[in-house]
Amino acid sequence: MNCDQCRGIEAFFDQKVAARELQHDRKRGPRTSTRLLIEALRAQRVKGLSLLDIGGGVGAVQHELLKAGAASATSVDASSAYLGTARQEAERLGLASRVAYHHGDFVALASSLPQADVVTLDRVVCCYHDMASLVSLSSALARRWYGLVYPRDDWWLKAMWRLATPLLGLGMRLRHNPFRAYLHPTREVDAIMQANGFQPAFYRTSGIWQVAVYQRASSG
Repeated sequence: MNCDQCRGIEAFFDQKVAARELQHDRKRGPRTSTRLLIEALRAQRVKGLSLLDIGGGVGAVQHELLKAGAASATSVDASSAYLGTARQEAERLGLASRVAYHHGDFVALASSLPQADVVTLDRVVCCYHDMASLVSLSSALARRWYGLVYPRDDWWLKAMWRLATPLLGLGMRLRHNPFRAYLHPTREVDAIMQANGFQPAFYRTSGIWQVAVYQRASSG
């Protein structure tokens, strides 16, 4: 991968992190924000639909929507540990034959990926430096629904972020890891979505996270 941020993701979200997240999901289920996203999309009757899950981690969204009747899923992740763990869990659940896996930078891969009825980005926007390209290219592949979980940008969170960012950056530099976290403005994400023909359909918050689902206006 030519993307420094993606190389950082590969190193930061390693096998230990993937194993820990899978253990959490098996014991307690997906985290609240992820569960809210899954429930909001289930309510739209995903049976027979295709899914593109970008930065899907250990596969919580794709596995739950496949169990809810989605016909197929495409999983894209810059972390090979996440992708391998998601594949192993899909095999355990008997879902692997319905998932295609792609390792790499989604923005670089976007032109080679198929459109899907549903596109999801669960805690992905905050891990990518070029939000505009990420959201524009991913929303262009969504035929009906687009769901994402990303940090709120309320004033108190901005203040916390300003304090935490130098510490995170220092920690990454000491590890020689280019990974950085980002707080992208909500209004900019929403503006891209609406400019690309989507309208808000669902919105909830959970702690520092916001869960938003958009519907393509031409899909009904």
